[in-house]
Amino acid sequence: MPTDPQHWLERFLHHLQTERRLSADTLKHYRRDLQEILCFCQDAGIPQWKDLDTHQVRQYAAQVHRRGLGGRSIQRRLSALRSFYNYLLREQEVTCNPAHDVRAPKSERRLPDTLNVDDIARLLSARAGDILELRDLAILELMYSSGLRLGELVALDWDDMDLKERVVRVTGKGAKTRILPIGTRAIAALQAWRQQRDQLADAAEAAVFTGRHGRRLGARAIQQRLRRWAQRYGLPGDLHPHTLRHSFASHLLESSGDLRAVQELLGHADISTTQIYTHLDFQHLARVYDQAHPRARRVRK
Repeated sequence: MPTDPQHWLERFLHHLQTERRLSADTLKHYRRDLQEILCFCQDAGIPQWKDLDTHQVRQYAAQVHRRGLGGRSIQRRLSALRSFYNYLLREQEVTCNPAHDVRAPKSERRLPDTLNVDDIARLLSARAGDILELRDLAILELMYSSGLRLGELVALDWDDMDLKERVVRVTGKGAKTRILPIGTRAIAALQAWRQQRDQLADAAEAAVFTGRHGRRLGARAIQQRLRRWAQRYGLPGDLHPHTLRHSFASHLLESSGDLRAVQELLGHADISTTQIYTHLDFQHLARVYDQAHPRARRVRK
């Protein structure tokens, strides 16, 4: 059996695509991270994957950290390497996983960007001036209504939606499917878009959101369109699609206090991922406290 490192890398990526059914974007990240580690091995004179040891993996992590790579990025690369070696172990190409006990340097946990309720209301109260803006408003309403990831939104087909029952079926990370509710205003925006969509796309086109040429709208185009809406309404920073997902989560948690329900709606495998939104909730409580509690007011000199 071939022992060429590149051969095993390609086999692993094929495994991720066919057996684990990961998305094209996820595969691209795996390829990039593992290819960079392979370059490190080649520069260090490590000929085969079985020759890489734990000390060398730590050397790699320290090297890229000195070059300025953040802790989260290093952790992602180490996670990719651990998954790769678990595959090599399964294929009996190696006898141990050298990345098993290696951890990345800790980095400050950055809270996700969100819009406040007033900014969201201002954005979603916009009137569409043409068919593309009608589509954009449907995108904005759906992302904020259901907390979709950008990739989930791009992949949506009309068969995934039941506007009568007000639900949408999405396929998230790890090919996991979940059913999400759609809000009343999002339903209205989607119906308005659907009535006009035939001006741009053929009736046989399955995609919910299409561009001016009738093809499925891509992630980059959605990012650009949302940035334009942010500039038009003077919203703080760039309006990234994920900002709407984060806003959905923090507003829902603030209103309900049900962390487990928010976890299910977001499609997080681990509740610790969802718990970052409790920090956002606490920030809101802290602001209210500072503004209202008599013992929190600054003493004027």
